[in-house]
Amino acid sequence: MSYLAYVAGFGVAVTAFLWLRDLRIFYRTGLPGYRRAAYWGVPYTALALLGFFVTAYAEAWEFLGLGLVLLALYLQGRVDRENVWHGESARERFFGRAPRTSDKGSRKRL
Repeated sequence: MSYLAYVAGFGVAVTAFLWLRDLRIFYRTGLPGYRRAAYWGVPYTALALLGFFVTAYAEAWEFLGLGLVLLALYLQGRVDRENVWHGESARERFFGRAPRTSDKGSRKRL
């Protein structure tokens, strides 16, 4: 197991964090873009985890595993989301502190 396994592990942690952040924003706002991002975060995190296992346990294919992790991060960033940030600080954006919406049922769901 080389040092690239640690890089892949960090990529998995980032992918899982972004997925859970999208899930939190959807729970607080009810926006359909974040719902879609939270749903797609599950297979993207699984793809990143597969890439980690390939990197850690198949030494001949460690670059393929890193490619899978990077592909998962790239695909997760391509999901369309609504703009929920209106002057919040970087810390609030990092943790996904979007303003709560009390009327989530009136929005159009996809």
